[in-house]
Amino acid sequence: MRKEFLPFAKPLVSETAIADVADSIRKGWMAMGPKTVDFENKFASYTGAKFAVSVNSATAGLHLAVMALIKPGDEVITTAMTFASTVNAIIYAGGKPVLVDIDPHTFNIDINAVEKAITPQTKAIIPVHFAGRPCDMDALEALAAKYNLGIIEDAAHALGAEYKGRKIGAGRGKNHIAVFSFHPTKNITTGEGGMVCTDDEDAAEIMSMQRQNGMSKGAWNRYQANGKAHYDIFKPGLKYQMMDIQAAIGRDQLTHLEDFNNRRREIVARYQKELADVKGLILPPEIEAGNVHSWHIYTPLIDIDTLGFSRDDFMAQMSARNIGTAYHYQALHLFTCYGEITGLKAGDLPNAEYVSERIVSLPLFPAMTDEDVTDVIEAIKEICGTKG
Repeated sequence: MRKEFLPFAKPLVSETAIADVADSIRKGWMAMGPKTVDFENKFASYTGAKFAVSVNSATAGLHLAVMALIKPGDEVITTAMTFASTVNAIIYAGGKPVLVDIDPHTFNIDINAVEKAITPQTKAIIPVHFAGRPCDMDALEALAAKYNLGIIEDAAHALGAEYKGRKIGAGRGKNHIAVFSFHPTKNITTGEGGMVCTDDEDAAEIMSMQRQNGMSKGAWNRYQANGKAHYDIFKPGLKYQMMDIQAAIGRDQLTHLEDFNNRRREIVARYQKELADVKGLILPPEIEAGNVHSWHIYTPLIDIDTLGFSRDDFMAQMSARNIGTAYHYQALHLFTCYGEITGLKAGDLPNAEYVSERIVSLPLFPAMTDEDVTDVIEAIKEICGTKG
């Protein structure tokens, strides 16, 4: 058994980033400023979007995006297999969340279920690129065009992923927004933070003002030597800006993203190969031709009927071997809060419920050593009874 605990995820931050944070502190510009603007520009260039609006969390980004595209009372369709933030953002904006089932193969939103859920009150769809696997954006965009709907891609898992040769986050027209997360478990981190990408200039302008209390100018426009103190407020806003000390980490992390993601793919390749014959483990399917998976998380299913014990028992046995795992996610309608809001109950979304009872996230992060990966594989084989 391992002597030290192996976490499910761990950020990898360079000394260059740490020095840049210290520089911001020493210079006294720690709030949103020039480093944040530089990070936004670099991020937009990386994704191919015209506009990148930094925020202090992906939750904030989703909230701004929903507010930019809907009015209170409007319906927004999203998947039941996602984190609470996705639905909370709809609720915060005064919208009505409509949860639909998932494709049991990809765990992404079921396109047919989306169309069946559309009503005259529907104004937007929020697809979630689950684990970093791109959703079928062509089909979703066809629905959006047919019914005049906005699209907000919850791309919290999908930085570096590609759909048919285009990076997730690349601008895709009017009323189309993508939101990324920089939580410490994500493909890059700023501690906390997020980014909103779009080609929709109106939406970008609205979100930029809304993140700073509705003000027409940020502090970096007002407090520099040549800045002008006066500003206007066009509508009540929020306090959602990113800080320069976060951006200092983020812009360095962005330079390492491809290496980070390549290491993730190496680890996943070993999991896929060496766990393929393990009894009671259902591995994620291969990525569709022409797409690129970012592998934010690696989420096999525990075949509880074959093994005779639960997913939670599996996680406990991994923990007993000093290996961390995680749970992404319980289907949202099974939580008391969202069941009451949506009127859904157990049995209404069978695919999401099947997956949420069996899914587990194995350790996956760039700093994992080959020996760490071996420990995870060996532990799983012991637990599932297939180790020779």
